[in-house]
Amino acid sequence: MLRRMTNATRPVRPAAPPPAPRDVRLSDRVRIVRNVLPPLIVLVVVGIELLIFQLRDTRAELIAHLVFYSLVGPAVTFFSVEWIAQGTRAREQAERELRELYGELSTSNGQLRAVQALMRDLAEASDLAELVEVAARGAVRVTGATHSTLTVPGGLSASARGETLLAAPSADLSALKVPVPGGGALALHFAAPPSDETQALAQALAAEIANGVEAARQRTLDLVTLFSVDQSIRAERNMRRLLSRITRNMAERLRADARAAYLSDQDGVLRLEYAQDFAGREETGGSPAPAFAGRVAESGKPLLATGEEARGVFPQAASVLGLPMRDESGSVGVLVIGDARPDAFEGAPVPLLAFMAGQATLAVRNARAYLYSEELAISDERARIAREIHDGVAQSLAFAALKLDLVTRQLRADPDRAEAEVRDASALLREQIREVRRSIFALRPVDLERYGLQETIRRYVADFGEQNGVRTTLDLSGSIHLSPGDEAALFRILQESLNNVAKHARAREVGVTLRGTELPGPATGRVTLRVQDDGVGFDPEAVSGRVSSAGGLGLTQMRERLEARGGGYRLFSAPGQGTVVEAELPQL
Repeated sequence: MLRRMTNATRPVRPAAPPPAPRDVRLSDRVRIVRNVLPPLIVLVVVGIELLIFQLRDTRAELIAHLVFYSLVGPAVTFFSVEWIAQGTRAREQAERELRELYGELSTSNGQLRAVQALMRDLAEASDLAELVEVAARGAVRVTGATHSTLTVPGGLSASARGETLLAAPSADLSALKVPVPGGGALALHFAAPPSDETQALAQALAAEIANGVEAARQRTLDLVTLFSVDQSIRAERNMRRLLSRITRNMAERLRADARAAYLSDQDGVLRLEYAQDFAGREETGGSPAPAFAGRVAESGKPLLATGEEARGVFPQAASVLGLPMRDESGSVGVLVIGDARPDAFEGAPVPLLAFMAGQATLAVRNARAYLYSEELAISDERARIAREIHDGVAQSLAFAALKLDLVTRQLRADPDRAEAEVRDASALLREQIREVRRSIFALRPVDLERYGLQETIRRYVADFGEQNGVRTTLDLSGSIHLSPGDEAALFRILQESLNNVAKHARAREVGVTLRGTELPGPATGRVTLRVQDDGVGFDPEAVSGRVSSAGGLGLTQMRERLEARGGGYRLFSAPGQGTVVEAELPQL
């Protein structure tokens, strides 16, 4: 379209008649004369001089010289000046043609810039009403019309006047009315009849305005769709409820029965976040995604599955539609809609569904950002508490203990009683120091990436026993294959469990078991962590919602973390019977 408009803006010059054929061009004649004339003059002069020399009469020789040079000099001068004049006239003619061409190009370039500015303004118009006003003003600016009126379907219209028009257009002004493709018209008024080039330019503008109107309408429809989708997912922080609403809207739009949402975890592994089967049963958990969902995520575009591949997603499905969720960093997840009809998705509005999947991507990213901000705040707070305990409380308690020790050596009155009380206080302070050090140990960061899960657990359990005066045993067995995110989650459970032992159990012995099992066939193996102590125990129902005093996760949060990754969490305890914690995660 821009090429057509550019051609329309450039005036068409009548073709010049072809020049008369010449045997020899002027430049060729000049070159010939330049090369031939000097030696020819020399030969002629020599020949004439030899002939004159034969006269043997001084008077005759003088007359012959005068006659010869009076004829040859003016002739040579005349032809030389004539050649120069011809070259000057040719150069002047070329300059005039260049000036005319420059003027034409300047006019065409000015019109082209005006057209480009109009196209940019059309693309930036926020709504249809603004677009019509921008188009009416731009048509005046581009074509040089004195007045323009634009109407489009739907009853919208706008008018604009040129800078030189002082009053409304009268009936005697030359008018040009161009239909706008798709409906409507562009009426232009000129002070003089428009040229053919101007008419062609007006037609090109009408076509471009029609494209802009259609684009504005499409943007309006997108905004309406965006608003309806936004109303259903706005401010939703619960990831599963969010995905449930989105997939329900899609399934209702397609009259489908089954739906599922798979999200990429921090290791790039697609896991089930939410699903509802044909019977209406909901499922949550972190089980790995089926092969079809992985294919959709890899392709980055909507795909359709039928037959065996569809039944791999939903056992009763005959057709499945997969929609990728992507952002600038890559794959976020996959939304899957299933139906028992083989042709359920023929003619489905895939662009609209892809748009909704894009909105779901934004919602998922916002929900994840909220969850990440919470975890980051907790992490920052834990680090702050650890620094404060280490730099403030621990040193203050140690100093107080030293001061009390000094007092025991200085007291003189009733020294026995004073010394006993001071020693009790000193023992209490030292106990507080040990408590602070236990908290620091529980809060300190652990480098899982450097040592790996098993070696990190071995080091941590050994350090825990030394720091807390508890006998520890460790049993590591089997092959363990977990993603880095799963390893971090499992180790976090170990940290919190041992921290609870140190603070509340008053145990003498604690045993830690980490075992990896492989199951035959396609079934997924499991990794099991078990922490058992011989402490005082507690009633799990009474403390299940609490958060540990070290700033860690409570029992409910532990369970939710593991279940989100397809694992499980169990706790067995009773007053006076110790405590057993078991955590499981699926192997990769």
